[in-house]
Amino acid sequence: MNRDKLENHLNQLLDIPRFQDYCPNGLQVEGRSDIHMVISGVTASLDLLQAALAAKADAVLVHHGYFWRGEDMRITGIKNRRIALLMNHQINLFAYHLPLDAHPQFGNNAQLGQKLGFVENGRFGGQDIMMQGELKETMSLSALGHQISRTLLRTPMIIGDLDKTIQRIAWCTGSAQNYFDAAILQGVDAYLTGEISEQNVHVARESGVAFIAAGHHATERYGVQALGNYIAQEFGIQHQFIDVENPV
Repeated sequence: MNRDKLENHLNQLLDIPRFQDYCPNGLQVEGRSDIHMVISGVTASLDLLQAALAAKADAVLVHHGYFWRGEDMRITGIKNRRIALLMNHQINLFAYHLPLDAHPQFGNNAQLGQKLGFVENGRFGGQDIMMQGELKETMSLSALGHQISRTLLRTPMIIGDLDKTIQRIAWCTGSAQNYFDAAILQGVDAYLTGEISEQNVHVARESGVAFIAAGHHATERYGVQALGNYIAQEFGIQHQFIDVENPV
């Protein structure tokens, strides 16, 4: 697959002009023009890049890439080591942040909802990133916690009455704890995201809406996998997802 054709296809598929993001979406580091093997992962860490090099990848596809708003623009230290590896070995880096969160089929939110058996019935929040819906069957907060643990292979932090019946739920992967108030206004029984802040505990207790922090990394493993599998099938190239363990 030609690099530029792949980028154009992904940019159109994910509709990147629609989003006001904190980083550039698309091709972030240019490598060789022909792509036969793609490695996907959540974050373009050095561990992932070294694994991609060992797998003889031509491209790396991630959710968390580089060049975030407000970061030091100098290419030194950790950033230098990462980018040098990519450039020295002519490996392309593709990164999609908010467009990958929001995509109705390959998005992190859509994929997580499918994994957990949530039935989406609407979007809300800035740029319609967040999802709301219902569980396929009503269950207690405790039972929902066990279901999440079995699916994501990690124990979520849950703030709320474990005996409470959960039917309506809102969710947004990653670090979307600041949207808790917006979720409460939707009239849901519980809100699920990746991370939790100190104030969320008090808001959950006082509102009666349960807060579930299931892990930033754990909730964002599925969108990039789905996108990688899609381009492999669509263009006949190889794809492998590599999960670099992260407890957060």
